[in-house]
Amino acid sequence: MKRTTTRVIPRNVWAASLTSFFMDISSEMLFNLVPLFLANVLGVKGTFIGLIEGVAESTASLLKLFSGRISDRLRRRKGLAVAGYGISALAKPFLYFASSWGAVAAVRWADRVGKGIRTAPRDALLADSTQAERRGLAFGFHRAADTAGALLGVLGALLAVAMTQGGTTLLQVQTFRVIVLVSIVPAVLAVMALAVLAQEVRLIKKQSPSKLSFRNLGKPFLLFLAIVGTFELGNSADAFLALRAQTLGANVLAILGMIATFNLVYALISTPAGALSDRLPRKFLIVGGWLFYALVYLGVGLARHSWAMWVLYMAYGAYYGVAYGVARALIADLVPPELRGTAYGAYSMVVGAMALPASLVAGALWDRFGPESPFYFGAGLALIAALALWVWSPTTRTAPRGSGSTR
Repeated sequence: MKRTTTRVIPRNVWAASLTSFFMDISSEMLFNLVPLFLANVLGVKGTFIGLIEGVAESTASLLKLFSGRISDRLRRRKGLAVAGYGISALAKPFLYFASSWGAVAAVRWADRVGKGIRTAPRDALLADSTQAERRGLAFGFHRAADTAGALLGVLGALLAVAMTQGGTTLLQVQTFRVIVLVSIVPAVLAVMALAVLAQEVRLIKKQSPSKLSFRNLGKPFLLFLAIVGTFELGNSADAFLALRAQTLGANVLAILGMIATFNLVYALISTPAGALSDRLPRKFLIVGGWLFYALVYLGVGLARHSWAMWVLYMAYGAYYGVAYGVARALIADLVPPELRGTAYGAYSMVVGAMALPASLVAGALWDRFGPESPFYFGAGLALIAALALWVWSPTTRTAPRGSGSTR
């Protein structure tokens, strides 16, 4: 059995991981506070916060599909990924001047446009650069680096809040603007890291189909997308977790501490979970992750004290560490190399397309039935999706040894 070590991780995986590390420092420092800025400073209600977050993700969803498709047709990944990171870096400074929910929404949507352009080509670049038997390790390592950046970003925001407003319960506008300025530096470093360090992978000149047809991706992959869509319909924006913690009495510092704890657990688990998926069927890890997610969301709905949210945020990080990177590794197993960009785009499109209805439903449930109800809804759909994935039978093209999948 081959040793699981970061020494076998290719250069492009290191480059993409470093880029995600810096960009998540910037994004998590900033965007975790956006729902609090909307609610505390601008007085926006839950339904509108759900609308902003949902449209932000759905705005990116179609772009993810077409960007992935373009990268397949061009047989080039790097340029699109760099452009996407660049757009997100350029959008962030405008939050400094935002004084209405519409201005915040415009910046949030522009940032998601950048994510829509970069995500599928970047994931395809990771898959193209990695051998099948190490793909889970590579994606797990990338998620760990991404989340380590998120952890540092949250800690940076926590430090800024502590220095500017102390333990005040509500976020203040001066604090938010300081964090916007600081977030610009790692965003620029993220773009530079990918542009300088990554190398284009020359794909075999096997032409991808001239017309965009989901049938070319295969029935197992399409069924997987349908199951993912069911899960994501109940997976509302994480903004509602922060708002839920605030309803239980947590102040801004405590909420940032919870998010930091989430990212720490996520970062620690991602790499070993990805490596484990190279030896076990990947779908089993995803099913386990979704079942755990259902328990976490049920716990959030039942929570009555703010201390419980610390434990639940830790558990939420464990879910992400187990399931998130493994799902991306599974996609590369299901489709041929010349269609990976399209497949990652389709996957991201489904996840993004569900973000709008998921967040709108969560916001409406929150306003009408109380802050517990969105989490009960999400737990129920996660359970249904986990059961569906359990009976789903994948036929992978490049399954790693020991995965238990058929070829």
